[in-house]
Amino acid sequence: MSATASRRVATRILGLDPGLRVTGFGVIDQLGSQLGYVASGCIRTGDGALPGRLRTLLDGVREVVATYAPDQAAVEIVFVNVNPKSTLLLGQARGAVICGAVSSDLPVAEYTALQIKQAVVGYGKAHKSQVQQMVQRLLDLPRPAGPDASDALACAICHANGGATAARLAVAGSRRRGGRLLALPALDDRSRRRE
Repeated sequence: MSATASRRVATRILGLDPGLRVTGFGVIDQLGSQLGYVASGCIRTGDGALPGRLRTLLDGVREVVATYAPDQAAVEIVFVNVNPKSTLLLGQARGAVICGAVSSDLPVAEYTALQIKQAVVGYGKAHKSQVQQMVQRLLDLPRPAGPDASDALACAICHANGGATAARLAVAGSRRRGGRLLALPALDDRSRRRE
């Protein structure tokens, strides 16, 4: 086997932290257990009518994908329960962000804030400042990224550090009991038993 054929290739991951006014993005490279910082920033929509702002998010994600050519995307699942109107607007922004990634032919994984904080800080209720500091350390950054960019980088780190495996297990129908992962029978198998 030639030296070129045995060389491993890094996986580039785009993390996205959706928001209607500001959506954070972070791009990292993963090669085995090594993570490398590529870029981070924010897509800002400003004021104006909702359809135009959603278009800005969609186009912004597409531009980030075109610029950095990621292989995969990870998006934070955002929950807001206090104000139904805010929840709806945030859900629409999140939809635009996901559509921007999917329309660029990227596979998209989704993680809750609890999962991301657990993966990055080791504590699911960590403060934003703790997430920023851990992202800075894990990616060897000279200073912390802004809060939205740090959240996006944390989402990408979560995906790189086994989040993708956990997501596949959840989709495949596994659950945890007493620290063990238990595989559930496929839906087809359960429905056949009832017949």
